[in-house]
Amino acid sequence: MTTATDAKRQTLRIGHSPDPDDAFMWYPLANFTAPDGKKLTPKVDTGRYDFVHVLEDIQSLNERSEKGELEITALSIHQYPFIADKYALTSCGSSMGDGYGPMIVSTKPMSVLDLKGKRLAIPGYRTTAWLAAQLMLAEQGMSKDDVTHEFVMFDEIIPRVVSGEFDAGLIIHEGQLTYGNDGLACVSDLGKWWTDSRKLPLPLGGNAIRRDLGGQMPTICRVLLDSIEYALEHREEAVNFALNWARDMGSELADEFVGMYVNQWTLDYGDRGREAVRVLLGEAVAAGLVPDCGGIDFIEPG
Repeated sequence: MTTATDAKRQTLRIGHSPDPDDAFMWYPLANFTAPDGKKLTPKVDTGRYDFVHVLEDIQSLNERSEKGELEITALSIHQYPFIADKYALTSCGSSMGDGYGPMIVSTKPMSVLDLKGKRLAIPGYRTTAWLAAQLMLAEQGMSKDDVTHEFVMFDEIIPRVVSGEFDAGLIIHEGQLTYGNDGLACVSDLGKWWTDSRKLPLPLGGNAIRRDLGGQMPTICRVLLDSIEYALEHREEAVNFALNWARDMGSELADEFVGMYVNQWTLDYGDRGREAVRVLLGEAVAAGLVPDCGGIDFIEPG
């Protein structure tokens, strides 16, 4: 449904994770042949913009944002203070853990204090999951140096914990729903810990537009919001597309996972969501974990 008459077309690369929730909300922008062989064209008016999807894990996208490579990118809220000079957060597209979120899991029951001296697989050094874990460890009188932590691709963490290579793993994405299938136990649900203690959702990921797009940013944000709204209004259609990236999940579980991270928070942070970002990053600044980026601006749809 792309429409562009006399305006010169512009290609925008949109980076996101190869997981069901991101696939779901950006399905309406898809203009390619899906892994299941279905030829896709945009479902919403993209104006003069052609969107090219760049699917990479969140650690890789965080690293690419350092160089300002992509015009639009998903990123961890943990990463934002490091690239705030290059990108502005959009008011839509957030992933919030409202009473749930990333988890630390292990092959046998243990407490957070039992993690001391253990080997922990993490999904990225600038993921919000790891930031939240460090804040939680600090509340227990520990630091990241008390845990032997190592980056592992998010979809390899559970198998490598099960194999015994790691004592515990910090899991994100669909692993939060499927870890029990592998006989793993939850050491800590960081989303629940954060919401119970701060009375706020845990702001895990956001989307950002490169600042050099200037006055185009609100227009681009409008297209992004239209995409999310279309996906939510055509849920079955969008979930079917998202199944292409739903590892070890059928349609019902994929729909549940999508509902966890594409919802009212994704349409707009709202006042409470914006406060959650400020509180999380404020605590991280105070703990010396991120630089102080000053005020946080959110691009609104134009």
